This record gives sequence, C-alpha cells and structure tokens, in this order.
Amino acid sequence: MPEPSFQSASPYKDDVLALPVTDLDAASDWYCKHFGMTEIERRDAPNPAVILERDNVRMGFAINGGDPSQDGAAIRVNDINGIKGQIESNGMDVGNMRVDERDGEKFNVFFVVAPDGLCYYFNEPIAG
Repeated sequence: MPEPSFQSASPYKDDVLALPVTDLDAASDWYCKHFGMTEIERRDAPNPAVILERDNVRMGFAINGGDPSQDGAAIRVNDINGIKGQIESNGMDVGNMRVDERDGEKFNVFFVVAPDGLCYYFNEPIAG
C-alpha cells in the first residue's frame, strides 16, 4: 500500500493558495510540523503569503484581512487512517472519524481546526 498522502486541496471560499492568517512564520511552522508540509515559496505581493506543499498538493497562507474562522480547505487523501495517525503523532488533537455522504458517494472524514482558526475537512472516498 502506498504511503499516506494528500491527493488534492479545495478551498471553502476563494483560493486554497491564499487562506487567511495573521502570522506567516507561525503558519508555516505549524503546518510544516503538524501536516508534514514543506515551505516552497514566499511572496510579498499582492499580499504577503507563504506557499507550502505536501505530496505535490499546494496550500498557501496570506495576510489578506480574511477571517480564518470562516475559511479552510477540504483535503482529499489516499489513506485517511494513516493521515489521521500522522497528524495525531505530530501532537494535534483530531476530531472523531465519521462517514459523510455527498451526491450518492460516501466518504470517511475527520476535521482539524488549526490554531489560526482555519478548519480542514480531511476526506477519503469509501470504495463501494
């Protein structure tokens, strides 16, 4: 079985490369430690931003005046139990796993709320 990995990230609102935060260094440090991401780029314009990557999936964080408690991303993974275990082993409390159904398809899911208030919906389709 392949290593647990991120498959894609989709924003709740506008842009998965500009999720709102107030401190780029703190965001980069936290997501690298807890989600196993790597910082690949910093930008100053149009807003200060940092781009992180894991498994060729990019997410960005920007000082753009947005409200982190109203934003986040859905992260599709290939091994939800493995990803959950990785995040927990990195010191993060993770919500309980549950099954969601959308458009006739079922998904194993769990949520993580980061210290900056952004909410993440980790999901993996259930083969059926």
